[in-house]
Amino acid sequence: MKKVVIIIFALACLSILQKTSYAADVLTPTSSIKGGQELISAGQNFSLGFFTPGTSKSRYVGIWYKNILPQTIVWVANRDSPLNDTSGNLTVAADGNIVLFDGAGNRIWFTNSSRPIQEPIAKLLDSGNLVLIDGKNSDSDSYIWQSFDYPTDTMLPGLKLGWDKTSGLNRYLTSWKSANDPSPGNFTYRFDQKEFPELVIRQGMNITFRSGIWDGIRFNSDDWLSFNEITAFKPQLSVTRNEAVYWDEPGDRLSRFVMRDDGLLQRYIWDNKILKWTQMYEARKDFCDTYGACGANGICNIKDLPAYCDCLKGFIPNSQEEWDSFNWSGGCIRRTPLNCTEGDRFQKLSWVKLPMLLQFWTNNSMSLEECHVECLKNCSCTAYANSALNEGPHGCLLWFGNLIDIRLLITEEDAGGQLDLYVRLAASEIESTANASKRRKIALIISASSLALLLLCIILCLSKKYIKRRRTTTDLGHRNHNEDQAPPLFEIDTILAATNNFSIENKIGEGGFGPVYRGKLAHGQEIAVKRLSKTSKQGISEFMNEVGLVAKLQHRNLVSVLGGCTQGEERMLVYEYMPNSSLDHFIFDPKQGKTLKWRKRYDIIVGIARGLLYLHQDSKLTIIHRDLKTSNILLDNELNPKISDFGVSRIVEGDHFAVTTNEIVGTIGYMSPEYAVNGLLSVKSDVFSFGVIVLEILSGTKSNNFKVKHPDHDHNLLGQVTKTNHMQCNIDFTVKATSRSFFVLCLPLPVLTFS
Repeated sequence: MKKVVIIIFALACLSILQKTSYAADVLTPTSSIKGGQELISAGQNFSLGFFTPGTSKSRYVGIWYKNILPQTIVWVANRDSPLNDTSGNLTVAADGNIVLFDGAGNRIWFTNSSRPIQEPIAKLLDSGNLVLIDGKNSDSDSYIWQSFDYPTDTMLPGLKLGWDKTSGLNRYLTSWKSANDPSPGNFTYRFDQKEFPELVIRQGMNITFRSGIWDGIRFNSDDWLSFNEITAFKPQLSVTRNEAVYWDEPGDRLSRFVMRDDGLLQRYIWDNKILKWTQMYEARKDFCDTYGACGANGICNIKDLPAYCDCLKGFIPNSQEEWDSFNWSGGCIRRTPLNCTEGDRFQKLSWVKLPMLLQFWTNNSMSLEECHVECLKNCSCTAYANSALNEGPHGCLLWFGNLIDIRLLITEEDAGGQLDLYVRLAASEIESTANASKRRKIALIISASSLALLLLCIILCLSKKYIKRRRTTTDLGHRNHNEDQAPPLFEIDTILAATNNFSIENKIGEGGFGPVYRGKLAHGQEIAVKRLSKTSKQGISEFMNEVGLVAKLQHRNLVSVLGGCTQGEERMLVYEYMPNSSLDHFIFDPKQGKTLKWRKRYDIIVGIARGLLYLHQDSKLTIIHRDLKTSNILLDNELNPKISDFGVSRIVEGDHFAVTTNEIVGTIGYMSPEYAVNGLLSVKSDVFSFGVIVLEILSGTKSNNFKVKHPDHDHNLLGQVTKTNHMQCNIDFTVKATSRSFFVLCLPLPVLTFS
């Protein structure tokens, strides 16, 4: 019996030794790793070994973070040649290459280095870089081969993306096919190898996003400056004759840049407090970042609601009917054809992302005036600009043909200089624009003078009454403020302490109002702080509107306000913290969506309906939210829904009282047609938005992304529902505070019944 115990103990020890025998950071020709064994970097940051992704049965060699769960893969060696069984052997071959063999001894993958190596050593660095070095010359700069030169879907600090003419390398990210398949997917993120390099995301050969061209100082976009204050990483760029490379210098926390299999390019940082990856950046942050969103000769303005797209001056929609229905893909055409022989002129556009360089010509020695003349000489030239901003604006860049993918930058400061675009128009278009501008100026001067005279008379005649009225109004305001039990005001020092001085680690989101931060008060209560930004789409009026409304609203399905802060130039609202974020993070995420069972989805729908019923009918005010959408539905610990963000809400009289407004606010895809097109606003506008939310909850698909997920359909989710009318189908939503049933019929989805 003792012998049996000793044998079992010896076998167990041998098994442990086999699994840990290569828990070092180097691999030599006399060693190898097999299933269960790993290389571990010296600082215990990364591991290299065999893994099986998701539900796949194939095995791969990869690199992942050693101490982070769940396993986060950052590089895959044999992504094109998986192992189909538990065999596999990674070693350094006699010729000096790192080689992966299968169980039959066939070479599955190797590093393919032709340089002679006297003493080959494979080493896993703490940066996550697997390098091949010569032990006879172990200088860190003399890597014979490195995994950083062959990235997969992840960019780590120190890894350089881009092309190098000297070595011939072109490093770029390629998405996985799916979470279960690391083979190369449909999406890539790389530099376009042109004279003016820019980073682009492609789906196959089609561009879905581009960074804007390099102007000698930065990318011609509104993202680059936003990285200046980040400490988790430091973005760097080098553009010379021989290379165009982008990389991150390591910061004070772990970070990674990932080209996802769904086409999203996202940056994550590791949050040591909650032990999770936190998304802090996405390349396509809004509608206007979608390549060619407004079609040919269109310009996108993310602040321009309800329609983000407009035609360039001198252009009209190619199809007015499509344009009116918010389908801008057809773009714009010239209202007046160019007449090269009789002279054309140019319209200046400032603070814009320059169009894609599809057909262009450049000369770096020309001045802007010479560029103007050069464009006029060529009848096919449609626009011109300076080609660079380093050492001051200089050089000439000409466009030919249609102008694609122009957007108005968010602020003038974001443009980073004076890289203006001059669009060629017929002379008559410039003259009509100038005449119209002149008439507007004259009318404005007359109106302003008349108004000033009228105001002067009023001030002189009624100054005493005005002062008395103001005092009375102030007193009444204070009384009303107290009667409505307005939320308490927080000292700014209290909020700064709670949010750690608005640290990036505490930032949990951003909306039209500005950034939102998570915080904790001194007594332990968690809070969410909405901070009005200087470049906010909303302003003081929206802030005061929200303060005034939330003080009066109390309901289990509305987010509660704890207070506010109006100290100095700061305008902040303090809310109860919702640990499960917003509804869109659940229903549009494949993994999170699985946690929302049908019963819970039904409860969420009913909860939203109850909150909406309170706003429209049960509160002492009839309130139209005007921006009801999944990102404005927050979820508490038990996934109970709470409507939030009342900055653009409006009080009306009566349950069905309709008003007409010129101030169209809200989100495309959620606004009712009569409101978006004609400005007709009523409680029915919110009911329409609620219907869109219900469809999204049921399908797990954003309304505007339905065509992407279902390419066999020609419409978005709402369009597909409308299309079923010709089949004489009915869609019946029955949601009441006391109802126990919910039915959806005749959708291009499975028929769903909740009870």
